[in-house]
Amino acid sequence: MKVSRRDLSRLLPALAVTELAVTELRSQDKRMMTTRAFPYEDLPVKVNGQNKGRAVFDGENHLGFPVELHMTELGPGQIPHPPHQHPHEEVLMLRRGVLDATFGGKTTRLNAGSVIYVGSGELHGWKNPGPEPAEYFVIALGKGKG
Repeated sequence: MKVSRRDLSRLLPALAVTELAVTELRSQDKRMMTTRAFPYEDLPVKVNGQNKGRAVFDGENHLGFPVELHMTELGPGQIPHPPHQHPHEEVLMLRRGVLDATFGGKTTRLNAGSVIYVGSGELHGWKNPGPEPAEYFVIALGKGKG
């Protein structure tokens, strides 16, 4: 099929309207992240025994890439859940305290300021072996969060 310049000139307005409609739909998507602050004192706290969790955000960037951030305060001797794996990747940043992180069949002791990167499908878990609470941030990257 041959397409002339005249045919293309008729198609351009339709493409522009379609792009505008997609952009408008995307901006209405409640999951799309926008620039904002999340004051610590405004984050709802979910208490589970000695542990405290704060969901910060869960959405998508402008390209539709899923990103989620939560904070956990883990009581002494506690684990957040049994070792597990999932399709998404995670980055853990230890703010204070001590964690024993287990992945790849090996346990590593981490102190405040340490970071863990967990790849997709990797069996992993952590425990607070210290006498004080451990507080950390987890950023989940990609699909299949859970």
